Amino acid sequence: MTDTGNDTGPVVGMVGGGQLARMTHQAAIALGLSVRVLAERAGDGAALVAHDVELGSPDDLAALTRFAKGCDVVTFDHEHVPTSVLQALEGDGVVTRPSSRALVFAQDKLAQRRRLSELGIPVPAYAEVREPADVTAFASEHGWPVVLKAVRGGYDGRGVWFTGAPPETLPAVEVYVEQKVPLVHELAVQVARRPSGEMRAWPVVETVQNQGICVEVIAPAPRLSPGLAADAERIALRLAEELDVVGVMAVELFEAPGGLLVNELAMRPHNSGHWSIEGARTSQFEQHLRAVLDWPLGDTTPVLPVVVMANVLGGDATDLSRTLPVALAAEPTVSVHLYGKQPRPGRKLGHVTAMGTDVVATRARARRAAALLRGDEEDGS
Repeated sequence: MTDTGNDTGPVVGMVGGGQLARMTHQAAIALGLSVRVLAERAGDGAALVAHDVELGSPDDLAALTRFAKGCDVVTFDHEHVPTSVLQALEGDGVVTRPSSRALVFAQDKLAQRRRLSELGIPVPAYAEVREPADVTAFASEHGWPVVLKAVRGGYDGRGVWFTGAPPETLPAVEVYVEQKVPLVHELAVQVARRPSGEMRAWPVVETVQNQGICVEVIAPAPRLSPGLAADAERIALRLAEELDVVGVMAVELFEAPGGLLVNELAMRPHNSGHWSIEGARTSQFEQHLRAVLDWPLGDTTPVLPVVVMANVLGGDATDLSRTLPVALAAEPTVSVHLYGKQPRPGRKLGHVTAMGTDVVATRARARRAAALLRGDEEDGS
Protein backbone atom coordinates (compact mmCIF):
# COMPACT_ATOMS: atom_id res chain seq x y z
CA MET A 1 0.00 0.00 0.00
CA THR A 2 1.08 3.57 -0.65
CA ASP A 3 2.28 5.54 2.38
CA THR A 4 -0.36 8.27 2.44
CA GLY A 5 0.90 9.99 5.57
CA ASN A 6 -2.29 9.32 7.53
CA ASP A 7 -3.94 6.51 9.43
CA THR A 8 -7.23 6.49 7.54
CA GLY A 9 -6.41 3.43 5.49
CA PRO A 10 -5.86 3.00 1.76
CA VAL A 11 -6.65 5.80 -0.67
CA VAL A 12 -9.02 5.07 -3.54
CA GLY A 13 -8.69 7.35 -6.55
CA MET A 14 -11.89 8.01 -8.47
CA VAL A 15 -11.48 9.31 -12.00
CA GLY A 16 -14.51 11.48 -12.65
CA GLY A 17 -16.25 13.94 -10.38
CA GLY A 18 -19.93 13.28 -11.07
CA GLN A 19 -22.70 11.95 -8.88
CA LEU A 20 -21.31 8.42 -8.85
CA ALA A 21 -18.05 9.67 -7.36
CA ARG A 22 -20.05 11.84 -4.95
CA MET A 23 -22.05 8.87 -3.63
CA THR A 24 -18.94 6.68 -3.50
CA HIS A 25 -17.29 9.36 -1.37
CA GLN A 26 -20.28 9.26 0.99
CA ALA A 27 -19.98 5.48 1.31
CA ALA A 28 -16.24 5.78 1.96
CA ILE A 29 -16.78 8.00 4.99
CA ALA A 30 -18.56 5.23 6.90
CA LEU A 31 -15.65 2.87 6.16
CA GLY A 32 -13.07 5.42 7.34
CA LEU A 33 -11.65 5.62 3.83
CA SER A 34 -10.31 8.50 1.81
CA VAL A 35 -11.50 8.91 -1.77
CA ARG A 36 -9.36 11.09 -3.97
CA VAL A 37 -11.25 12.60 -6.92
CA LEU A 38 -10.01 13.67 -10.34
CA ALA A 39 -12.66 16.10 -11.56
CA GLU A 40 -12.78 18.11 -14.74
CA ARG A 41 -14.41 21.12 -13.04
CA ALA A 42 -14.44 22.52 -9.51
CA GLY A 43 -18.23 22.57 -9.67
CA ASP A 44 -18.61 18.85 -10.36
CA GLY A 45 -20.79 17.00 -7.85
CA ALA A 46 -18.00 15.11 -6.08
CA ALA A 47 -15.63 18.08 -6.16
CA LEU A 48 -18.15 20.04 -4.10
CA VAL A 49 -18.04 17.57 -1.19
CA ALA A 50 -14.72 15.67 -1.25
CA HIS A 51 -11.71 17.17 0.52
CA ASP A 52 -9.05 15.67 -1.77
CA VAL A 53 -9.76 16.85 -5.31
CA GLU A 54 -7.52 17.42 -8.30
CA LEU A 55 -8.67 19.03 -11.52
CA GLY A 56 -7.76 17.36 -14.79
CA SER A 57 -9.06 15.76 -17.94
CA PRO A 58 -9.66 11.98 -18.04
CA ASP A 59 -7.77 11.76 -21.34
CA ASP A 60 -4.68 13.64 -20.08
CA LEU A 61 -2.03 11.03 -19.24
CA ALA A 62 0.14 13.53 -17.37
CA ALA A 63 -2.77 14.62 -15.16
CA LEU A 64 -3.78 11.02 -14.50
CA THR A 65 -0.20 10.04 -13.66
CA ARG A 66 0.10 12.87 -11.11
CA PHE A 67 -3.27 11.98 -9.65
CA ALA A 68 -2.52 8.26 -9.36
CA LYS A 69 0.70 8.77 -7.41
CA GLY A 70 -1.27 9.38 -4.23
CA CYS A 71 -3.61 6.41 -4.65
CA ASP A 72 -3.46 2.76 -3.72
CA VAL A 73 -5.99 1.86 -6.41
CA VAL A 74 -7.65 3.88 -9.16
CA THR A 75 -11.24 3.34 -10.27
CA PHE A 76 -13.77 5.25 -12.38
CA ASP A 77 -17.16 6.91 -12.34
CA HIS A 78 -17.36 6.88 -16.15
CA GLU A 79 -15.89 5.07 -19.17
CA HIS A 80 -14.22 8.06 -20.85
CA VAL A 81 -10.54 7.33 -20.13
CA PRO A 82 -9.00 6.21 -23.45
CA THR A 83 -7.77 2.62 -23.47
CA SER A 84 -4.27 3.70 -24.50
CA VAL A 85 -4.09 6.05 -21.51
CA LEU A 86 -5.20 3.32 -19.13
CA GLN A 87 -2.63 0.93 -20.56
CA ALA A 88 0.10 3.53 -20.08
CA LEU A 89 -0.93 3.99 -16.45
CA GLU A 90 -0.91 0.25 -15.85
CA GLY A 91 2.49 0.00 -17.53
CA ASP A 92 3.74 2.53 -14.98
CA GLY A 93 2.59 0.27 -12.14
CA VAL A 94 -0.74 1.94 -11.34
CA VAL A 95 -3.40 -0.48 -10.09
CA THR A 96 -6.62 0.21 -12.02
CA ARG A 97 -9.81 -1.63 -11.15
CA PRO A 98 -11.39 -2.58 -13.42
CA SER A 99 -8.36 -3.00 -15.65
CA SER A 100 -8.12 -1.72 -19.22
CA ARG A 101 -8.58 -5.32 -20.42
CA ALA A 102 -12.02 -5.47 -18.82
CA LEU A 103 -13.09 -1.85 -19.20
CA VAL A 104 -12.74 -1.90 -22.97
CA PHE A 105 -15.89 -4.03 -23.14
CA ALA A 106 -17.86 -1.23 -21.48
CA GLN A 107 -16.17 1.49 -23.54
CA ASP A 108 -16.41 -0.11 -26.99
CA LYS A 109 -19.90 -1.46 -27.59
CA LEU A 110 -18.96 -3.24 -30.80
CA ALA A 111 -16.10 -5.04 -29.03
CA GLN A 112 -18.59 -5.87 -26.30
CA ARG A 113 -21.08 -7.37 -28.77
CA ARG A 114 -18.37 -9.48 -30.37
CA ARG A 115 -17.03 -10.78 -27.06
CA LEU A 116 -20.46 -11.61 -25.70
CA SER A 117 -21.29 -13.43 -28.91
CA GLU A 118 -18.09 -15.45 -28.58
CA LEU A 119 -19.16 -16.42 -25.06
CA GLY A 120 -22.61 -17.48 -26.23
CA ILE A 121 -24.31 -14.70 -24.25
CA PRO A 122 -27.54 -13.65 -26.02
CA VAL A 123 -27.44 -10.17 -27.61
CA PRO A 124 -29.60 -8.51 -30.29
CA ALA A 125 -28.60 -9.20 -33.88
CA TYR A 126 -26.00 -6.62 -34.92
CA ALA A 127 -23.46 -5.77 -37.61
CA GLU A 128 -20.54 -3.45 -38.15
CA VAL A 129 -21.30 -0.38 -40.28
CA ARG A 130 -18.84 1.27 -42.64
CA GLU A 131 -21.26 2.81 -45.13
CA PRO A 132 -25.03 3.38 -45.48
CA ALA A 133 -25.38 0.27 -47.63
CA ASP A 134 -24.39 -1.85 -44.63
CA VAL A 135 -27.49 -0.62 -42.80
CA THR A 136 -29.73 -1.46 -45.74
CA ALA A 137 -28.21 -4.92 -46.07
CA PHE A 138 -28.75 -5.60 -42.38
CA ALA A 139 -32.37 -4.44 -42.54
CA SER A 140 -33.04 -6.62 -45.55
CA GLU A 141 -32.27 -9.61 -43.34
CA HIS A 142 -33.69 -8.45 -40.00
CA GLY A 143 -36.38 -5.96 -41.02
CA TRP A 144 -37.02 -2.27 -40.50
CA PRO A 145 -36.79 -0.29 -38.31
CA VAL A 146 -33.24 -0.75 -37.08
CA VAL A 147 -31.13 0.97 -34.46
CA LEU A 148 -27.82 2.71 -35.06
CA LYS A 149 -25.64 2.97 -31.97
CA ALA A 150 -22.43 4.86 -31.32
CA VAL A 151 -19.57 2.47 -30.71
CA ARG A 152 -18.18 4.74 -27.98
CA GLY A 153 -19.54 7.43 -25.72
CA GLY A 154 -23.32 7.05 -25.90
CA TYR A 155 -25.45 7.25 -22.75
CA ASP A 156 -28.92 8.36 -21.57
CA GLY A 157 -30.36 8.02 -25.04
CA ARG A 158 -27.49 9.86 -26.73
CA GLY A 159 -25.66 8.05 -29.47
CA VAL A 160 -28.77 6.06 -30.46
CA TRP A 161 -30.66 6.60 -33.72
CA PHE A 162 -33.75 4.73 -34.92
CA THR A 163 -34.30 4.54 -38.65
CA GLY A 164 -37.05 2.96 -40.68
CA ALA A 165 -35.60 3.53 -44.14
CA PRO A 166 -32.23 3.30 -45.90
CA PRO A 167 -30.08 6.22 -44.64
CA GLU A 168 -28.39 8.57 -47.08
CA THR A 169 -25.68 9.44 -44.58
CA LEU A 170 -24.36 8.08 -41.29
CA PRO A 171 -23.85 9.92 -37.98
CA ALA A 172 -20.53 11.68 -37.58
CA VAL A 173 -19.29 9.03 -35.12
CA GLU A 174 -18.45 5.35 -35.57
CA VAL A 175 -21.66 3.31 -35.33
CA TYR A 176 -22.96 -0.23 -35.61
CA VAL A 177 -26.46 -1.40 -36.51
CA GLU A 178 -28.69 -3.50 -34.32
CA GLN A 179 -32.07 -5.14 -34.56
CA LYS A 180 -34.89 -3.22 -32.87
CA VAL A 181 -35.98 -5.68 -30.22
CA PRO A 182 -39.67 -6.01 -29.27
CA LEU A 183 -39.57 -5.40 -25.53
CA VAL A 184 -41.52 -6.98 -22.72
CA HIS A 185 -39.53 -5.22 -20.00
CA GLU A 186 -36.16 -3.53 -19.55
CA LEU A 187 -34.07 -4.98 -16.75
CA ALA A 188 -30.74 -4.57 -15.00
CA VAL A 189 -28.67 -6.56 -12.56
CA GLN A 190 -25.65 -5.39 -10.57
CA VAL A 191 -22.85 -7.70 -9.55
CA ALA A 192 -19.63 -7.09 -7.67
CA ARG A 193 -16.40 -9.03 -7.99
CA ARG A 194 -13.13 -8.71 -6.10
CA PRO A 195 -9.68 -9.81 -7.34
CA SER A 196 -9.82 -12.95 -5.24
CA GLY A 197 -12.87 -14.03 -7.26
CA GLU A 198 -15.62 -13.57 -4.64
CA MET A 199 -18.81 -12.31 -6.31
CA ARG A 200 -22.18 -11.03 -5.14
CA ALA A 201 -25.29 -10.03 -7.08
CA TRP A 202 -28.21 -7.84 -6.15
CA PRO A 203 -31.73 -8.82 -7.22
CA VAL A 204 -32.68 -8.14 -10.83
CA VAL A 205 -34.50 -4.82 -11.17
CA GLU A 206 -36.97 -3.46 -13.70
CA THR A 207 -36.02 -0.13 -15.25
CA VAL A 208 -38.52 2.30 -16.74
CA GLN A 209 -37.22 4.46 -19.58
CA ASN A 210 -38.50 7.70 -21.09
CA GLN A 211 -36.80 8.90 -24.29
CA GLY A 212 -33.77 6.77 -23.52
CA ILE A 213 -33.39 8.05 -19.94
CA CYS A 214 -34.04 5.85 -16.92
CA VAL A 215 -36.77 7.48 -14.84
CA GLU A 216 -37.62 4.69 -12.41
CA VAL A 217 -36.20 1.45 -11.00
CA ILE A 218 -38.22 -1.20 -9.17
CA ALA A 219 -36.38 -3.73 -7.03
CA PRO A 220 -36.80 -6.65 -7.27
CA ALA A 221 -38.31 -6.68 -10.78
CA PRO A 222 -41.98 -7.33 -9.96
CA ARG A 223 -43.09 -8.81 -13.29
CA LEU A 224 -40.15 -11.10 -13.96
CA SER A 225 -40.49 -14.86 -13.63
CA PRO A 226 -38.18 -16.56 -11.10
CA GLY A 227 -36.62 -18.55 -13.93
CA LEU A 228 -35.67 -15.48 -15.96
CA ALA A 229 -34.46 -13.71 -12.82
CA ALA A 230 -32.10 -16.62 -12.15
CA ASP A 231 -30.97 -16.56 -15.79
CA ALA A 232 -30.19 -12.83 -15.59
CA GLU A 233 -28.13 -13.30 -12.45
CA ARG A 234 -26.23 -16.20 -14.00
CA ILE A 235 -25.44 -14.11 -17.09
CA ALA A 236 -24.14 -11.23 -14.98
CA LEU A 237 -21.97 -13.41 -12.75
CA ARG A 238 -20.55 -15.28 -15.72
CA LEU A 239 -19.69 -12.02 -17.49
CA ALA A 240 -17.97 -10.64 -14.40
CA GLU A 241 -15.81 -13.74 -14.25
CA GLU A 242 -15.16 -14.16 -17.99
CA LEU A 243 -14.25 -10.48 -18.47
CA ASP A 244 -12.20 -10.39 -15.23
CA VAL A 245 -14.18 -7.45 -13.87
CA VAL A 246 -13.12 -5.99 -10.51
CA GLY A 247 -15.63 -3.70 -8.83
CA VAL A 248 -19.32 -3.28 -9.52
CA MET A 249 -20.70 -4.07 -12.96
CA ALA A 250 -24.21 -3.30 -14.19
CA VAL A 251 -25.69 -5.50 -16.89
CA GLU A 252 -28.63 -3.93 -18.72
CA LEU A 253 -30.94 -6.47 -20.34
CA PHE A 254 -33.99 -6.66 -22.54
CA GLU A 255 -36.71 -9.14 -21.75
CA ALA A 256 -37.94 -10.01 -25.24
CA PRO A 257 -40.61 -12.53 -26.25
CA GLY A 258 -37.85 -15.08 -26.89
CA GLY A 259 -35.98 -14.54 -23.63
CA LEU A 260 -33.23 -12.30 -22.27
CA LEU A 261 -30.80 -10.23 -24.34
CA VAL A 262 -27.89 -8.20 -22.99
CA ASN A 263 -28.13 -4.55 -23.98
CA GLU A 264 -25.16 -2.82 -22.33
CA LEU A 265 -22.49 -3.18 -19.65
CA ALA A 266 -21.22 -0.55 -17.21
CA MET A 267 -18.20 -1.38 -15.07
CA ARG A 268 -18.90 1.02 -12.23
CA PRO A 269 -21.82 1.89 -9.97
CA HIS A 270 -24.88 2.56 -12.11
CA ASN A 271 -28.13 4.50 -12.01
CA SER A 272 -30.11 1.26 -11.87
CA GLY A 273 -28.38 0.41 -8.56
CA HIS A 274 -29.04 3.64 -6.65
CA TRP A 275 -31.95 1.94 -4.87
CA SER A 276 -29.38 -0.10 -2.92
CA ILE A 277 -28.23 2.87 -0.79
CA GLU A 278 -31.21 2.50 1.54
CA GLY A 279 -32.77 -0.59 -0.01
CA ALA A 280 -30.06 -3.25 0.37
CA ARG A 281 -27.88 -4.42 3.24
CA THR A 282 -24.86 -3.21 1.27
CA SER A 283 -25.08 -0.41 -1.26
CA GLN A 284 -23.44 -0.63 -4.67
CA PHE A 285 -21.13 2.24 -3.66
CA GLU A 286 -19.81 0.59 -0.51
CA GLN A 287 -19.54 -2.71 -2.39
CA HIS A 288 -17.53 -1.09 -5.17
CA LEU A 289 -15.02 0.18 -2.61
CA ARG A 290 -14.83 -3.22 -0.94
CA ALA A 291 -14.31 -4.93 -4.28
CA VAL A 292 -11.57 -2.68 -5.67
CA LEU A 293 -9.70 -2.97 -2.34
CA ASP A 294 -10.17 -6.77 -2.34
CA TRP A 295 -12.08 -6.63 0.92
CA PRO A 296 -14.85 -9.13 1.80
CA LEU A 297 -18.09 -8.27 0.02
CA GLY A 298 -21.27 -7.35 1.85
CA ASP A 299 -24.76 -8.82 1.89
CA THR A 300 -26.90 -7.66 -1.06
CA THR A 301 -30.29 -8.69 0.35
CA PRO A 302 -33.05 -6.03 0.11
CA VAL A 303 -34.21 -4.70 3.47
CA LEU A 304 -37.89 -4.64 2.44
CA PRO A 305 -39.90 -6.50 -0.22
CA VAL A 306 -40.25 -3.46 -2.52
CA VAL A 307 -37.78 -0.66 -3.23
CA VAL A 308 -38.48 2.02 -5.84
CA MET A 309 -35.98 4.61 -7.04
CA ALA A 310 -37.21 7.55 -9.12
CA ASN A 311 -34.84 9.94 -10.85
CA VAL A 312 -35.38 13.65 -10.36
CA LEU A 313 -35.09 15.35 -13.74
CA GLY A 314 -35.06 19.11 -14.08
CA GLY A 315 -38.20 20.86 -15.32
CA ASP A 316 -38.77 24.21 -16.97
CA ALA A 317 -38.72 26.06 -13.66
CA THR A 318 -37.24 23.64 -11.13
CA ASP A 319 -36.04 25.43 -7.98
CA LEU A 320 -34.80 22.88 -5.45
CA SER A 321 -34.43 25.49 -2.71
CA ARG A 322 -38.21 25.88 -2.89
CA THR A 323 -39.31 22.36 -3.80
CA LEU A 324 -37.09 20.35 -1.43
CA PRO A 325 -38.88 21.40 1.79
CA VAL A 326 -42.23 20.71 0.11
CA ALA A 327 -41.17 17.18 -0.89
CA LEU A 328 -39.67 16.41 2.52
CA ALA A 329 -42.88 17.48 4.25
CA ALA A 330 -45.19 15.63 1.88
CA GLU A 331 -43.25 12.34 1.77
CA PRO A 332 -41.28 12.02 5.03
CA THR A 333 -40.55 8.30 4.53
CA VAL A 334 -38.88 8.84 1.14
CA SER A 335 -35.08 9.29 1.01
CA VAL A 336 -33.80 12.17 -1.12
CA HIS A 337 -30.39 12.36 -2.81
CA LEU A 338 -29.42 15.53 -4.66
CA TYR A 339 -26.25 15.76 -6.73
CA GLY A 340 -25.28 19.42 -6.41
CA LYS A 341 -26.19 20.24 -10.02
CA GLN A 342 -27.74 23.42 -11.33
CA PRO A 343 -31.26 22.66 -12.58
CA ARG A 344 -32.06 22.62 -16.27
CA PRO A 345 -34.77 20.77 -18.18
CA GLY A 346 -34.08 17.06 -18.54
CA ARG A 347 -30.93 17.05 -16.39
CA LYS A 348 -30.56 14.36 -13.70
CA LEU A 349 -30.52 16.39 -10.49
CA GLY A 350 -30.89 13.55 -8.01
CA HIS A 351 -33.05 10.62 -7.08
CA VAL A 352 -35.51 9.52 -4.41
CA THR A 353 -35.99 6.09 -2.87
CA ALA A 354 -39.17 4.69 -1.33
CA MET A 355 -39.48 1.32 0.40
CA GLY A 356 -42.49 -0.75 1.37
CA THR A 357 -44.40 -3.96 0.88
CA ASP A 358 -46.76 -3.01 -1.96
CA VAL A 359 -45.46 -2.16 -5.43
CA VAL A 360 -48.28 0.23 -6.40
CA ALA A 361 -48.19 2.23 -3.16
CA THR A 362 -44.40 2.38 -3.04
CA ARG A 363 -44.17 3.57 -6.65
CA ALA A 364 -46.75 6.24 -5.94
CA ARG A 365 -44.72 7.65 -3.04
CA ALA A 366 -41.50 7.70 -5.05
CA ARG A 367 -43.16 9.30 -8.07
CA ARG A 368 -44.88 11.93 -5.94
CA ALA A 369 -41.64 12.91 -4.20
CA ALA A 370 -39.81 13.18 -7.53
CA ALA A 371 -42.65 15.26 -9.00
CA LEU A 372 -42.64 17.59 -6.02
CA LEU A 373 -38.89 18.10 -6.31
CA ARG A 374 -39.25 18.82 -9.99
CA GLY A 375 -41.95 21.36 -9.17
CA ASP A 376 -44.78 19.58 -10.94
CA GLU A 377 -47.05 19.54 -7.87
CA GLU A 378 -47.19 22.78 -5.97
CA ASP A 379 -49.39 21.64 -3.09
CA GLY A 380 -48.20 18.04 -2.82
CA SER A 381 -51.67 16.70 -3.50
